[in-house]
Amino acid sequence: MGEKPSEPNKDWRVSLPENAGELREVGDQAIWSLSSCKSGYGVDQLLDDSSDTYWQSDGPQPHLVNIQFSRKTTVSFLLVYVDYKADESYTPSKIAVRIGSSLSDLREVRQKEFTEPAGWQIIDLRMSNGRPSRAFVVQLAVIQNHQNGRDTHIRQVKIVAPSLAPTDQLRQPLVAAESNAPFVPPKFLTVQMNQFAVIR
Repeated sequence: MGEKPSEPNKDWRVSLPENAGELREVGDQAIWSLSSCKSGYGVDQLLDDSSDTYWQSDGPQPHLVNIQFSRKTTVSFLLVYVDYKADESYTPSKIAVRIGSSLSDLREVRQKEFTEPAGWQIIDLRMSNGRPSRAFVVQLAVIQNHQNGRDTHIRQVKIVAPSLAPTDQLRQPLVAAESNAPFVPPKFLTVQMNQFAVIR
């Protein structure tokens, strides 16, 4: 029987840098796919919020996790939960993250190496000016495993974004200045458009 993996902190936010700001998960807005998986060890296990389950690849490297959004989405961090003590040679030692407008139009933005990692590993997707990236697709590529292992285990993946989208951040002070109400209805300038200002 294999060793039970160490439990991750239930709040992944504690692993983030202090300047991360308020964040929310956006993985449920995406379609997830894998380059390969062993039966019963696929996307469902990767996203089930349990460190006892995992994705296991079943094919040649690199092993890929594709996260595809239906619209251009703001992303700040990719979080990957791995556990060398439990998974040994299945544990990634080098990964790359690519972003772009489609799977055929990706550019590598980060590469990270791990040495016997345990718990949440953080990949910062923010640009050099600190602003989040925007993409239709984020791809996680496992390039190499510990001890030159062939297949990989990843126990959890999260993708997170600012709690407010940039347009919301701009609108918030304008709304506050105009009214203390939680929602300010738009002001139409023509009689024709004013008919849509209320629900009949």
